[in-house]
Amino acid sequence: MARIEDLAETYGRHVGLPWQRTVAGAQRAIMLVYDKELERTLRARIDVFEVATRRGGHGWRLVDITDSFARWIADDEYREPYFESPEDLQLKLEAEFASDVASRIREALTADGVDENTVVAVLGAGSLFGFTRVSQVLTLVEAEIRGRLLIFFPGDFENNTYRLLDAKDGWNYLATPITLHADGAAR
Repeated sequence: MARIEDLAETYGRHVGLPWQRTVAGAQRAIMLVYDKELERTLRARIDVFEVATRRGGHGWRLVDITDSFARWIADDEYREPYFESPEDLQLKLEAEFASDVASRIREALTADGVDENTVVAVLGAGSLFGFTRVSQVLTLVEAEIRGRLLIFFPGDFENNTYRLLDAKDGWNYLATPITLHADGAAR
């Protein structure tokens, strides 16, 4: 079985368990951690996660944030000067970008048909690298998680710390990790 299918099988076992309804938003997050080299394969096989979710008796809503930076900068009336002087963009990124990404996820979390029995899956977390932190975005949306929030996370999880795209620094988050061991076995 391929690694993505191994992850989907492990995820399916996890999502099929009864859900505690009284946990905090941060504990309703699931981080599906995979090697960054598997990004294209995961995108091509995203349907196996939907099938596993539905087999577990839950609804599914997918939100792809891959184009978040492009949308955000395209909507900015001062985008042209930022292209001429990109270093000026840093303050604006720190002040606004995470909130913009969070609003896209929040829109999916609060959409019609999304309830306490729905998994909202976020694809494209790797596209945030260098612009904002996944942890910052998660903190902004955790109060809106009614069911479960599944983050497809290209990176590492080791010693209870998540690292996006092999970044040197990481963060500790209360989400449930689903990973592949170094030998390729899912856990």
